[in-house]
Amino acid sequence: MPLRPRGRRLIRGAARTAAVAGTAAVVGSRVHHHQQQKWADEQYDQQMAAQQATAQAAPNLQSTGDDMIEELEKLAALHDAGALTDKEFTTAESGTTRYLILAKVCA
Repeated sequence: MPLRPRGRRLIRGAARTAAVAGTAAVVGSRVHHHQQQKWADEQYDQQMAAQQATAQAAPNLQSTGDDMIEELEKLAALHDAGALTDKEFTTAESGTTRYLILAKVCA
């Protein structure tokens, strides 16, 4: 039994809707995949930058304790001479001792 014109239009409309929905699903999947890849690349770049920063700081942490003691002695001499205020001396001293502690932990 042949389809009536109205039936053909319904089938054509359903086929068109299915094609559009299928295309949208494929495009959506590709966009999602590309977005996930972009986020992964950005996260990887951030991790690599953090590792490089750590690697650049690592050689500095391998300084000997003698260098740190000399640095503290210089700071004390500047403080005694009045070139550094109490606050500046305390700040510099805490930074140097923190650096010394990191050098011992990382060694």
